[in-house]
Amino acid sequence: MTINWNDFEKVDIRVGTILEVNDFPQARKPAFKLVIDFGAETGIKKSSAQITVHYKKEDLLNRQVIAVVNFPPKQIGTFISECLVLGVYDDHKDVVLLQPGNAVSNGSKIG
Repeated sequence: MTINWNDFEKVDIRVGTILEVNDFPQARKPAFKLVIDFGAETGIKKSSAQITVHYKKEDLLNRQVIAVVNFPPKQIGTFISECLVLGVYDDHKDVVLLQPGNAVSNGSKIG
């Protein structure tokens, strides 16, 4: 499916820094609950991320990630996910996070 530029502009993709990482034992697939700071304009949002294969909780703290921040909230078990952290699948279908190559301000817009 092809989209046009106007479709792409509707997707709000921003950089944020992970402030908290918690286990999510109620998730169907292994996941962490993340609390991410997207800066003053977007604020702090929560996300569930299936990233337990390549990342330990302590390695995720203060890591910058890239996420879609304008999806509607989604209930995942007892948790409300407010953004979608972006990654790519490796050869084993495990997620590798997308992140900026250099530190940038939280809330920086991708486009």
